[in-house]
Amino acid sequence: MSDVSLVLRSTRVITPEGTRAASIAVAGGRIEAVLPYDAQVPPGARLEDVGDDVVLPGLVDTHVHVNDPGRTEWEGFWTATRAAAAGGITTLLDMPLNSLPPTTTAAHLRTKREVARPKAHIDVGFWGGAVPDNVQDLRPLHDAGVFGFKSFLSPSGVDEFPELDQEQLGRSLAEIAGFGGLLIVHAEDPHELAAAPQRSGPAYADFLASRPRGAENAAITSLIAQARRLDARVHVLHLSSSDALPLIAEAKRDGVRITVESCPHFLTLTAEEVPDGATEFKCCPPIREAANQDALWQGLIDGTIDCVVSDHSPCTTDLKTPDFASAWGGISSLQLGLPAIWTEARRRGRPLEDVVRWMSTAPAALAGLTRKGAIEAGRDADFAVLAPDETFTVDPARLHHRNQVTAYAGRTLYGVVRSTWLRGTRIIHDGALTEPTGRLLERTN
Repeated sequence: MSDVSLVLRSTRVITPEGTRAASIAVAGGRIEAVLPYDAQVPPGARLEDVGDDVVLPGLVDTHVHVNDPGRTEWEGFWTATRAAAAGGITTLLDMPLNSLPPTTTAAHLRTKREVARPKAHIDVGFWGGAVPDNVQDLRPLHDAGVFGFKSFLSPSGVDEFPELDQEQLGRSLAEIAGFGGLLIVHAEDPHELAAAPQRSGPAYADFLASRPRGAENAAITSLIAQARRLDARVHVLHLSSSDALPLIAEAKRDGVRITVESCPHFLTLTAEEVPDGATEFKCCPPIREAANQDALWQGLIDGTIDCVVSDHSPCTTDLKTPDFASAWGGISSLQLGLPAIWTEARRRGRPLEDVVRWMSTAPAALAGLTRKGAIEAGRDADFAVLAPDETFTVDPARLHHRNQVTAYAGRTLYGVVRSTWLRGTRIIHDGALTEPTGRLLERTN
């Protein structure tokens, strides 16, 4: 314990064994030990006592569109990682599209890293992309350290990142399975979408009808079949259709290597409350009805859904036109995911330990980030200090992401992030951020 430089103490520390009063000893940016609350502070170490505020492991958000370089007027590593830190997130994985170039080759990955390195307030890793013409690029991207590969089964919304048809999906998935990689999938079936009624205008009901649950269900069914055939590892992104839960649960029971995420907006917002013209609520797949949300929560509680991540997909305010058909689809929630989920979890009688599992431990496990996601010896000293019983009202002007557009404006949420710590250094405290100290992460397994 002679190298311990910091002891972080709280009456409520969430560890893998449960919540308890503890002192966390930090040395060299890692957790040296989780000690009894009244343990003696080693000579030369600084004591930070946060009283009754809860210390959680820093959150891990594996679904973030940073859009940098190329569309930095939408977002950027400087602003996205500031927003993440303000929300208790200490690690994010950047999606391969909406930046220019997309992360579909090793050369493009190098470009992305060069841009991110001086701007990252938190640790950042990268997904690669699987598109129709880059099967030969998948192994080089894997060897360069991406955490897996994203694909779309329906149009992505940007021309430089086309979707895979079923034959292309099979080829890409076979290649990825051959080197033990992970394919993460935007699962909406294009034929189901094409058959749905398409109406422009401000009515949310019309937009919801244009993205039916059947599109998700059909795409997930085909993905399960491909994963089963190839013994491949797949992950369903941003699940919004509760109808797919039995399909996924059965596949898991059968040994198919499939995991699933959902997002704060699907778990806290409902179609019934979306005003017409309020396209800050638009995302694909869409926010669905309250009964669907109840079923998603049940899937989260019983483990069919593995984790909760943001799908932070920002844009400039002018792209959020009042027409749901033409407005950009995406919800910005990096800074608000933890309090949004905690507010709804406590309303439903779920403890904060569940939120930590869904938003830190499980996403870290998905990406193979063995040094993240828990407060225990050997892990990185990444923490969020939370006042779980305090509330705040969401003011878009106080958000750190580049364009202050949010579906949560005016909502009162539980859970104030007092401070965020990265490898034992406090990087934000009461809203004030330090200079960037985040590192760029590579897959190591």
